[in-house]
Amino acid sequence: MAYRHIIVENEAKLTLKNNQLCIQTPQTDGTVPIEDISTLLVENRRSEISAAVLSALAKNGSAVFICDEFHMPCGVLVPFSQHSRQLEITKKQLALTTPAKKQLWKQIVSAKISNQAKCLSLCSHAEKAQAVAEKLTSMSKQVRSGDERNSEGHAAAIYFTALFGDKFLRSDDSNFRNAWLNYGYAILRSCIARSLTVYGFLPAFGVHHRSALNQFNLADDFIEPFRPIVDLFTVQYPPQELLPQNKRQLVNLLNYDICIANNMYALSYAVERTVQSFSAVCAGKKKNLLLPELVPLKLHTYE
Repeated sequence: MAYRHIIVENEAKLTLKNNQLCIQTPQTDGTVPIEDISTLLVENRRSEISAAVLSALAKNGSAVFICDEFHMPCGVLVPFSQHSRQLEITKKQLALTTPAKKQLWKQIVSAKISNQAKCLSLCSHAEKAQAVAEKLTSMSKQVRSGDERNSEGHAAAIYFTALFGDKFLRSDDSNFRNAWLNYGYAILRSCIARSLTVYGFLPAFGVHHRSALNQFNLADDFIEPFRPIVDLFTVQYPPQELLPQNKRQLVNLLNYDICIANNMYALSYAVERTVQSFSAVCAGKKKNLLLPELVPLKLHTYE
């Protein structure tokens, strides 16, 4: 199983030799087996990467992130038609009924709000935060099919101010917190998109999200209950500019613990478990998704 998350911060030349990713910089050279790479993030725009590298990573099911001039992920290369039963999986995905999609969205929203409550409980002992956590826990149990009462939006309205303060706005680009959140969410979104394509799904066709301009509607569905791990990490740091070392830490969240069905997994594999459960739902074998439960931040250990 691919498990390594590679970040190229400095100018580098990336080539392929003997199924190894060769990274050449003015200072050092190094190699990484392609089969070990889950994600590759190329931050430096002066870096060069060969088509052979991109092809090998795609065949391996790896995701490749490209950054813009602000060093924020702006694009992702995900595998295409790597599943042996691509057409069968696609047909089952598109055959999901509206009631079934509404039930799945209910599960996703409920898990998201529950994790937001746990985030508040884990990050703060302030009386207000704990009161909001209790309210969110109650709200998570009252989500209706299709979230027709917009519990997700109501929860967000009280969650972020309890987390970051009364003046916090997610739309405020001048707030350093949002830069951290946006970067972490972008990494999560791409990781989910990569897993969906590996399992044969078409990310453009979502359960709830259905924008005609969005190629990753399905990834934007499944990211929701995973977001609070980024929130929890971000709130534990004082507001400051997003520095290179912070970006490395946010990417490394893919190696942190998260709980699914009472088992601890690395976040990147937990995403895969959720996608596997979606595959079982589409096949009619299960009705419920395996969704993450937030736990205290800890690097996953492999036994």
